Amino acid sequence: MAAVDLDLLQGTLDLLILKTLNWGPRHGYAVASWIRETTDQRLQIEEGALYTALHRMEKRGWLESEWGLSENNRRAKYYQLTSAGRKQLRAKTAVWTDYAAAVFKVLQTA
Repeated sequence: MAAVDLDLLQGTLDLLILKTLNWGPRHGYAVASWIRETTDQRLQIEEGALYTALHRMEKRGWLESEWGLSENNRRAKYYQLTSAGRKQLRAKTAVWTDYAAAVFKVLQTA
């Protein structure tokens, strides 16, 4: 059961990151901030989980990165979606939407 829970959480984090980067390149802190702000502070991504996910997705070819300067003139690694990442975003969105719809059906029963 724990492996299923971990897969679900990891898959959800991947989806959130992919969706965030769909709007353009961002550095890690900006990814976490966008998710936090967009969810009205309900979802806060821990730094360790975020960078582990970014590196994993980069190894899979879903993201590419390059170094640049942040808005604070600090060196930061910017991540952006690859074509494979856009494909994953579409696939993961479909799977997660189906999953969420099934859960909502159960929750809405009397």
